[in-house]
Amino acid sequence: MENTNQTKKISPWAWIPTLYFAQGLPYVVAMTVAVIMYKRLGISNTDIALYTSWLYLPWVIKPFWSPFVDLIKTKRWWIITMQLLVGAGLAGVAFLIPMPFFFQATLAVLWLIAFSSATYDIAADGFYMLALDSSQQSFFVGIRSTFYRLAMITGQGLLIIIAGSLESWTGLEPMKFNVTSSNVKQTEMVLAEMDYAVPQTDEMTFVAFPDNISLNTNNIPPDSLKKIQDFATAKNQENGFVNIEKKHNDVQINKQSWWSNHVSTPLGEFLKTNFGEKRKVQSGSDGKVGNAAIIAVRLTKKPEEGKTVVLNSSLKTGDKSISITNGERIVFTTENWDKPAYLVVQLDYKLKTEVQAEFKGISGNLKLAWSITFFILSGFVILLLIYHRFILPRPASDVSTLTHSASDILKEFGNTFASFFQKPGIGTALAFLLLYRLGEAMLVKMASPFLLDGREVGGMGLTTGQVGIVYGTVGILSLTLGGIVGGIAASRKGLKFWIWIMALCITLPHLAFLYLSWFLPENFLIINAAVAFEQFGYGFGFTAYMLFMIYFSEGEHKTAHFAICTGLMALGMMLPGMIAGWLQDMLGYNHFFIFVMICAIPTLAVIPFMKIDKNFGIKTKN
Repeated sequence: MENTNQTKKISPWAWIPTLYFAQGLPYVVAMTVAVIMYKRLGISNTDIALYTSWLYLPWVIKPFWSPFVDLIKTKRWWIITMQLLVGAGLAGVAFLIPMPFFFQATLAVLWLIAFSSATYDIAADGFYMLALDSSQQSFFVGIRSTFYRLAMITGQGLLIIIAGSLESWTGLEPMKFNVTSSNVKQTEMVLAEMDYAVPQTDEMTFVAFPDNISLNTNNIPPDSLKKIQDFATAKNQENGFVNIEKKHNDVQINKQSWWSNHVSTPLGEFLKTNFGEKRKVQSGSDGKVGNAAIIAVRLTKKPEEGKTVVLNSSLKTGDKSISITNGERIVFTTENWDKPAYLVVQLDYKLKTEVQAEFKGISGNLKLAWSITFFILSGFVILLLIYHRFILPRPASDVSTLTHSASDILKEFGNTFASFFQKPGIGTALAFLLLYRLGEAMLVKMASPFLLDGREVGGMGLTTGQVGIVYGTVGILSLTLGGIVGGIAASRKGLKFWIWIMALCITLPHLAFLYLSWFLPENFLIINAAVAFEQFGYGFGFTAYMLFMIYFSEGEHKTAHFAICTGLMALGMMLPGMIAGWLQDMLGYNHFFIFVMICAIPTLAVIPFMKIDKNFGIKTKN
């Protein structure tokens, strides 16, 4: 391949790492960061899963416009232009987050970012093949993958940690209250007395009443606990402290339509009634449960018009036998700021000694925090754009190839697609491409909401920063390691040898999330280990998927057929992801992860019907 002198002078090390780092950033923003952002801003799981799954669509349909990237302009032009659009789009998201209609507006801009990112992928991969000879392409394939993964770590890890820090930094003075267990008998708490008055001040802050409470270690009947929890739940719902996303989310999914009345609502009720999770309260042998009490929280000053103040409360220090079971996340608005919100604290039914725990409530301007985060990301992408504008080489072969008529182009385009669907074994291949990651497609949409949701609804109750560490850093590192090990293993024995083992590795580690939802461990190391185990299995098992796409694309039109495979891959993630949130709402987290395990059956059922050359994927010796 003939290159210009400029191309030869510029080392691939100067542009390949940044080229693929820039490729990974918008993808991880659309697929993961957006999910966490919407969760923190109060959007329901159903809406998050449904609407963010549509962001996969540009990657699904990119084979349809990939030929035009070849025909019109140069790959270098497409790379620079798409980076400009991505940077502008990220700034647009930052501007729109503070708006009342932020959900619809940011989704629209994120879809344009996804479209630009998918086009960038086409141009970058083409540029990679034009600017490097075959030996360089082989050498740098690992480098490009590594920096793509680093972009994933930056997006899911560093960006989330920054957003979490900004959430705390932009908040009010933390609210604190202490709970101690005692063997001294206490008087029964009168719920009506919780509606106490708080003097208004010039400074906005939270006041907890009582801020020191002592709970007797004698267990109470389940009916007494239910009375306390029902009171807190009813009052919080009545005053709009919880489920606030239903008021702010103007996007309604045809709730009065024929589909809703005759299909989705009846089906949802059937699933919830027959398969929904019935959360049980732990009790002793006598049937009694741990003692509980209510903490009332008031705001001392009215928020600005249209603003909300979100209070997230959790254990700061002390014994973990004392926990918050209701009201971990409370939203104050201009309508409810002068009313009390209620938290329920409870002792473990096995606790018999005197211990103490301090709880901390952190608030923050969530929209401002996420807006700043997207501004930072936008600025970084623009810096990469400027760098690439000057450093990317100009291969002599990187030219527009628009030399045929429109009818000839469309005819060749149709022949390429027709030949793909005429390949031997196309039925099995389609089933494999669409079903191999069925469980993962469900899990990936609900993993971050599960880690963020409070324990009273079956989540892990982690902070935004903790999710950035667990899922965005430890998880991605494990995913990368799994992919490396999978590649080494496949090169020694081939795809046919490993296909069953890798299929098991991409499905069975989902048990890690089932374990987390079942036992809800509080040990941060255990949570990290469980996520790392699942992500390593996914990385190892995904190797088989990538190799099969390469294998099935062999022959004429290899590049175009591989692009079609990647489109089907995205479709296999998009469709299950769209219903994941709705299923989780119907089933609860624990039963949802059981369903994810059941999704392993279609994945494994396809494997026996696959025809694979036993030598494919084995590294040849010179």
